Amino acid sequence: MERELPDPAATHALGVRLGRALQADQWIALIGDLGAGKTALVRGLAEGLGVSDGVCSPTFVLVQPYEGGRLVLWHADWYRLADEGEIETLDLDEVARGGVVAVEWADRFVEALPADRLEIRLTWQPEGRRVEVVATGPRHAPLVAVAEASDGG
Repeated sequence: MERELPDPAATHALGVRLGRALQADQWIALIGDLGAGKTALVRGLAEGLGVSDGVCSPTFVLVQPYEGGRLVLWHADWYRLADEGEIETLDLDEVARGGVVAVEWADRFVEALPADRLEIRLTWQPEGRRVEVVATGPRHAPLVAVAEASDGG
C-alpha cells in the first residue's frame, strides 16, 4: 500500500489508526531519512494505544517503554548502533513480550527483525510525505488494510 501524507498531522493520524488496531507481540519497522516522520508516526501509535506519555525519539537511550495504554509500546531507535550485537543486548524479543515494538531505522539491521512484521517506509517530499506499508507475514497483513482505509486525516 502506498499513499501520500500531506502534512505531519496526516502522518500522526495514520499512526493513531494503526495503534488502535495493534495486537500484542506485533513489530513495526520504521524506515526513512531524518525528518521523514518516523517519530511523528510513533506518537500516533502511542495515542492509538491509549498511551498518554509524550513520545520523543529514543536515539540516546536506544529503547523507551511507554506504559499506561492498552499495550506497552516499546520505542527503539537503531540509528546509533554499530552492529547487530548491540541489538541482542537490548533483548527486545523478551522484554517486549505482550507489548508492541516500533523500531526507527529498522533497515540498518533487517536480519535482527522478526520475519513477520509491518514495514513502514516514509519518504520526505516537498509537498508532504509518501508512505509505503508492507506486511512481511500473515500476522501483520490486516494492518495494511487499516493503513489503506485511513484517510490520513
